Amino acid sequence: MAINTDDTRLNLGAKKFVVWLFVVASIMIFASLTSGYIVKKGGGNWLHFSLPPIFVWNTLVVLISSLTLHLGYKAAKGLQIIKERSFLWITFALGLVFLVGQFMAFQFLVKTGVFFSGNPSGTFVYVFVLFHGVHILAGLGLIYSAIRGTSLKVPQVLNVFRVERAAIFWHFLDIVWIYLYVFLLLNQ
Repeated sequence: MAINTDDTRLNLGAKKFVVWLFVVASIMIFASLTSGYIVKKGGGNWLHFSLPPIFVWNTLVVLISSLTLHLGYKAAKGLQIIKERSFLWITFALGLVFLVGQFMAFQFLVKTGVFFSGNPSGTFVYVFVLFHGVHILAGLGLIYSAIRGTSLKVPQVLNVFRVERAAIFWHFLDIVWIYLYVFLLLNQ
């Protein structure tokens, strides 16, 4: 399979550009949500409540997952397929752990009387977590695609591209989560 043609390079570049466009669009959406939070909070009728303690652990999970994905990317570039696959699976598992933690956060909110409807302060937290969770699912899809690339007989340049594409998006999600968590801590 001839992977080094100009057409293929252009195609991979276009696919990476689409990921960056999605990242930029997502930044704009999260920025508008946090701006809406600030405006709505200034209008009064704001319920103050404690954030779920699991958010601290989820932040740690997300940071570790970024590290494992980076190590998977380095292994892919170094042609260490077994290490690459191992780090990608660890990252995938950590993504699932993060989602379970977010579900536990919802349980905490419900137990403490903070619901999706009712007060806008609770609604915003649910929307932040749900919207980020949907992005995590998309990131898990990209990671799974990269994992599949390690078991298929694809050229290594395509394998590295899949891991790089997943890494761009996953690191963005980690930054967004840290931003949202710090934003909520500072604005509660």
